[in-house]
Amino acid sequence: MDLHLEERVAIVTGASRGLGQASARALAQEGVRVLAAARSVDGLSRLAAEAPGRIQIQPCDMRDPQQVKALADRALEAFGRIDIVVNNAGIGPKGKFLDQDFGVWEDVIAVNLTAPALLTRAVGPHFVKQRSGKVINIASTVSVRGIANLVAYCVSKGALLQFTRALADEWAAFGIQVNAIGPGAFATDAQRAVLESPEILARRLEHIPLGRMGQPEEIGALVCYLASPLSDFVTGALYLIDGGETARL
Repeated sequence: MDLHLEERVAIVTGASRGLGQASARALAQEGVRVLAAARSVDGLSRLAAEAPGRIQIQPCDMRDPQQVKALADRALEAFGRIDIVVNNAGIGPKGKFLDQDFGVWEDVIAVNLTAPALLTRAVGPHFVKQRSGKVINIASTVSVRGIANLVAYCVSKGALLQFTRALADEWAAFGIQVNAIGPGAFATDAQRAVLESPEILARRLEHIPLGRMGQPEEIGALVCYLASPLSDFVTGALYLIDGGETARL
């Protein structure tokens, strides 16, 4: 199926590894020109080497508002336009709410919620002017449920879902679609502790009807669909991709 993505331009945050890297790779394979952003220059460089010229990189600390907003200018400088934003960068440090330093809360909100809002706001005028654009927010299954010892993360992802829904309503008049993806358990570096322990992994898989963790590349097709003109009638939606885990709730 032709997704009609050739020569479109995307910004993907958190692209040096995991789901962000898989999303950037999938878009590039569909002909999208990608500005890949993350803190890890090494990870970004390895990704860019897969598609020379098609993937440009930009180191970015998502806690720094100026660096985040500058991504829009960098994409315009590199490619001349912006069509797609994938707000993927996120952090989720575990800890009891009463024991965790409040600076952790502030960092989680800054990376998971404020940065997506800042970047989306930065590209917004370009989307409005061209009367088109795709915003894809990588939320989580915890956008719709809570988990102990992850209070800040759950709050940030729940708010990201509401940001998605409200902005979808506001920007529909401009031909802009805003959607969210809610990944469950994926085999990425963020799940290293689970993957390296057969006991922990077995307990984790008990909650997933499909009996396995997702592979990063499995998110790529969904990102590409939501980035493409084929999804022009889809906005304000949350797509859970979790092996059926939340279906059991």
